[in-house]
Amino acid sequence: MYIWQRQGWPRLTWDDGRLLEPLAAARLKQGRLLGGMASLGFDFQLEAQLVALTEDVVKSSEIEGEVFDRDSVRSSLARRLGLPTAAIAPADRRTEGVVEMTLDATENHGALLTAERLFGWQAALFPTGYAGMHRVRTGAWRDDAEGPMQVVSGPIGRQRVHYRAPPARQLDAEMQAFLDWFNRRSEPEGLLRAGLAHLRFVTVHPFEDGNGRVARAIADQALAQSEDSGQRFYSMSSQIRKERSDYYDALESAQQGTLDVTDWLVWFLGCFSRAIDGAESACADVLRKAGFWRRYAREPFTERQAKALNRFLDGFEGKLTARKWAAIGKCSIPTAQRDINELIERGILRRNPGGSKNTSYDLAIAP
Repeated sequence: MYIWQRQGWPRLTWDDGRLLEPLAAARLKQGRLLGGMASLGFDFQLEAQLVALTEDVVKSSEIEGEVFDRDSVRSSLARRLGLPTAAIAPADRRTEGVVEMTLDATENHGALLTAERLFGWQAALFPTGYAGMHRVRTGAWRDDAEGPMQVVSGPIGRQRVHYRAPPARQLDAEMQAFLDWFNRRSEPEGLLRAGLAHLRFVTVHPFEDGNGRVARAIADQALAQSEDSGQRFYSMSSQIRKERSDYYDALESAQQGTLDVTDWLVWFLGCFSRAIDGAESACADVLRKAGFWRRYAREPFTERQAKALNRFLDGFEGKLTARKWAAIGKCSIPTAQRDINELIERGILRRNPGGSKNTSYDLAIAP
């Protein structure tokens, strides 16, 4: 018996006692991250948001086996966030659609979740109306014309059914109940509500395709509502991608269990905490850059020097050399060398061991 077949569905229950410790730990990490980001300037907050959202778009699609070009995703997000200088590659229609869904979920977190909005999100995932060679029904709930909606794995003829969703005839009622519950925003606590929203939506599985990505976007909207902020500095999808096997196991167990979903919520809170841990690593270059400019806030820099230092602090591949400086600053190598020598004299840069044509440079003091 699946969870949606149990009497009382969708009135899910949980053990508050078991959730107290993981919820407190998750909230503490969340508060520390948001507090740290609040201390950054607006421009650095946007850069950190760009890093987190790029991870979110790329990894959420990878969970479903779709591969997106990271540079295209970053460029699409950068233009929408007002960071045109960070746009380094063109974006195709498919990339633009996923980015639009992700930003709508977070930046417009105060908007009501409606069937029309969800139709738009799912349609944005399939701008051509196809997933590979398969025609995808968009702008409507699934119709089960090809049989019951099932989650399966394994070769044809020996497939294992992990889950079967409610029949299409129930979808209008199921989704209306879900949307009414989500838009009331009455209970429970914000992080738990995000976990429940994710589970409830993916259990109903209302679309022919794209359910997982839409479910994660809904959870992101719930998280943004709990933080009352459209900015996102961590990626749940990135962490779920790292724990993909555990993610599917936790979902399968919950969907085949009772109305008590404590185990699912414990896993969700743990995954959220680990996503917060991963945010510091993902945003290391942004934090390093912010630390550098705080340290040297009173120092004068030319526009060319600031541009070259920012590119270096962004973590470009390889070492900082006069040749790279010249390419970034669009100047001659002798001019680049004069820029670098001036910063060495001021104690901002230092020469690395080695010399001649292989001379490279680093920050004199780590930020």
